Amino acid sequence: MKTALIVALGGAIGSVLRYFLYVLSAHFAPDWRFPIATFSVNILGCLLVGVLAGLVLKQHLLSLEVRLFLFTGIAGGFTTFSAFGLETFYLLRKDEVVIAASYVVSSIIVGIAFVWLGFMLTGTRS
Repeated sequence: MKTALIVALGGAIGSVLRYFLYVLSAHFAPDWRFPIATFSVNILGCLLVGVLAGLVLKQHLLSLEVRLFLFTGIAGGFTTFSAFGLETFYLLRKDEVVIAASYVVSSIIVGIAFVWLGFMLTGTRS
């Protein structure tokens, strides 16, 4: 139960940070057609988990609770794309190129297909 609360607190912080980034993007780039807020969240989340994972691996820093708070909580609440990026990076580090490529391609294609399916299930055509 304690770990679930740690993750929940981090997730709340990450979600609020994502919201603030969306508000800033809407203020400074209101007419952009490119989804800059989501793109920024995804890229910043990847940078965050890259730095954190590097510190964990190189310096053996951060207890399990702190890692859950930062990775699963804050980064997960901020963006799950960061977990996708980290998992893909780890596969590539282990020379699992085919698995990494299939993970990337299938995540994108199946993800978009399931968004379409959700629209179809609700009767929404456009």
